[in-house]
Amino acid sequence: MIGFRVRDGHIRADKSMVDAFASIPTAIISDNLNRMAAAGSVVRPMHKGGRLAGTALTVKTRPGDNLMIHKAADMAQPGDVIVVDAGGDLTNSLIGELIVGHARSRGVVGFVVNGAIRDVDVLSADDYPIYAAGVSHRGPYKDGPGEVGTPISLDGMVIESGDIIIGDLDGVVSIPRLEAAAVLPLVRAQQDREANILAAINGSGWDRSWVDDILRAKGCEGV
Repeated sequence: MIGFRVRDGHIRADKSMVDAFASIPTAIISDNLNRMAAAGSVVRPMHKGGRLAGTALTVKTRPGDNLMIHKAADMAQPGDVIVVDAGGDLTNSLIGELIVGHARSRGVVGFVVNGAIRDVDVLSADDYPIYAAGVSHRGPYKDGPGEVGTPISLDGMVIESGDIIIGDLDGVVSIPRLEAAAVLPLVRAQQDREANILAAINGSGWDRSWVDDILRAKGCEGV
């Protein structure tokens, strides 16, 4: 039934591929997804520090209800990231210290919640990765509806269970599992280009002629 569905058995991205992306900035990954994949500026890191890298276990829930988040925590496998589409509603918190502790004990490597969390005094003092849209001390309901394992969208970024989730202080990005092998060499090439630019800035200087070249091509006056 739509609204009460739990799907398991999805294919997770290879750990070697997750590890390959783990240290790459989300900004560089995003650039090489043509800036079409982002969880929006609202979902922000709530933890002390540390990067997020794992595979998505998706949850879609009605605002203010975390029944299916509990189900996801019970069925998660080590290396999973529980990614929750709650519509960005901040009225009720969806996760707190207890469910985070339970999920963490099962090997879940982080949470991404387009909704509110609580127990921030505890969660923000830890390096365990938690990304959320806000904070509310008001607790959740546990009635449903909701779904686990079905495709979700976080502010336009479509995520399927098994996709690679990377997070840093800039936010969160999802790399489609089937596209990851093609994206990886692109992000590595950009890392090399940016390293060369930084070296030039600190040495002979960055060639800035491209700025005027673009302006002339657009017919800019005074260039």
